[in-house]
Amino acid sequence: MKKPLLTLGRVVLTLLVVTFAAVLVWQMVVYYMFAPWTRDGHIRADVIQIAPDVSGLIQQVEVRDNQTIKRGDVLFTIDQDRFTLALRQAKATLAERQETLAQASREAQRNRKLGNLVAAEQLEESQSREARARSAVSEAQVQVDVAQLNLDRSVVRSPVDGYLNDRAPRAHEFVSAGRPVLSVVDSASYHVDGYFEETKLGGIHIGDAVDIRVMGDPTRLRGRVQSLSAGIEDRDRSSGANLLPNVNPAFSWVRLAQRIPVRITFDEVPADFRMIAGRTATVSIVEGQRP
Repeated sequence: MKKPLLTLGRVVLTLLVVTFAAVLVWQMVVYYMFAPWTRDGHIRADVIQIAPDVSGLIQQVEVRDNQTIKRGDVLFTIDQDRFTLALRQAKATLAERQETLAQASREAQRNRKLGNLVAAEQLEESQSREARARSAVSEAQVQVDVAQLNLDRSVVRSPVDGYLNDRAPRAHEFVSAGRPVLSVVDSASYHVDGYFEETKLGGIHIGDAVDIRVMGDPTRLRGRVQSLSAGIEDRDRSSGANLLPNVNPAFSWVRLAQRIPVRITFDEVPADFRMIAGRTATVSIVEGQRP
């Protein structure tokens, strides 16, 4: 009697183990195939290229490679001697033209007071000289403003809070206006770009909570879906000579799901977490947690 019961117990136990394993495998398959998650995630940030507005030799560098900087911090200074001289010259020209205007104004005012004692042609000529002198003063003032602006722009400052790249400029290097010298990673722009298969987009909505696991770091981060990309490049389609679609006649039987970029913003990041643009992350949509 005991032997059949023992055999039955073994059979039941085996069935339970097999059933549990089958359910576990099925759940793993469903999660892997249909749950909105991806290992193809990357931390991104806006990288701002810093280019001087004036050309010249770098006189002094105030930062070092990979330094943390604040908005308004001085990055480097371009030699200011030339700009200082240009400002002095512009101010001297302005003073000269202001004196010419004062003289022309006195002459025009005197002719107006004399009335009929002065020929109309002489009065008109004095008023014309006054107007030209006034225009010359305005032009000289613009030159002073431009010279002052160039002097101010010789001091290059950071436009954002962030981190300097690993190649700060060196003193005595010549830099050209409009040509990038260094770059700054904007610390306020960090986000994650998760590339989800198109078959999983049905489970992704703006505002969904996201679990973020960065490779090589045990810290568990949380975020929110900010947006979904509106389009990706079609590699199999191009334009012909007549701007008509050039469609590839070959069709592969194995169709891989396209990956759609999804932007995810961080909710809160621990102070000790090392945020580096380019790091790889696994992102999972937390279903049921939507504002």
